[in-house]
Amino acid sequence: MASPGDEIDVHKTAVRTRVWADLLQVAVADSRFHLDFGEYITDFAGSSAATDRLVALAAYREAAVLFVTPDNCLEELRRRALEAGKRVLVTTYGIRRGFWLLDPAAIRREWEGRLGARGWSWYAATLDGMERVGRRVSLRDLVDLGIRVPVLVTGTGAINTQGIRFGKGHGFFDLEWAMLFSIGVIQQSAVAVAVVHDCQLLEEDLRPDVFDTVCDVVITPTRVVEVEAAQKPTCGILWDRLQPGMLEDIPPLQELKEMGD
Repeated sequence: MASPGDEIDVHKTAVRTRVWADLLQVAVADSRFHLDFGEYITDFAGSSAATDRLVALAAYREAAVLFVTPDNCLEELRRRALEAGKRVLVTTYGIRRGFWLLDPAAIRREWEGRLGARGWSWYAATLDGMERVGRRVSLRDLVDLGIRVPVLVTGTGAINTQGIRFGKGHGFFDLEWAMLFSIGVIQQSAVAVAVVHDCQLLEEDLRPDVFDTVCDVVITPTRVVEVEAAQKPTCGILWDRLQPGMLEDIPPLQELKEMGD
């Protein structure tokens, strides 16, 4: 007999498959993964317009620190946030090399002379560049530095107008939320924002799992959807629900387990 979790996984897969067929028409191919949406969150036509809408949000303007996922559609956001003087916390691809903190003051001081007045932020916003110019931080470092993140931004595979999002199928954003929540870097009141193409935004009901992070705001090139009373998880890491190999491959999970989550 299938478990409730198995039924939800089948539901999520069906939704992703349908949405990704439409996404092919507007997606930007990745240099490593081409158009394999199960491996990366794609950039898309109109992402700059979506970024314009995001940076106009009061929550964004007021935030001194942002968490931004390493998604292709958010590279421009990472650049603009750094140019605005905001510190940006990012994970590496698949969280395999953990978290990196991008401090625009430090990066600009060291790299502007070499990369130019705009080049430093462009470079730091890329996944390769951030590991060259940023600071790798452990979960303990984040606690010791007193980092507090009021806004988290992610791309995703599909999402509905109630903020229920289905990503690539690996659960990385939910893991990132759970880890940061467990160590007090974020609170349940933190604003979670999803940036997607209009074809990824659905009106239909979606069934979330207990650990799924529901977004407060969904932004497309043409719309800003605010979700009332979005429920974010407080369960932390569900160790028995991790996919095979995740604990071995993701150092922050190992660290959190040693910290006694």
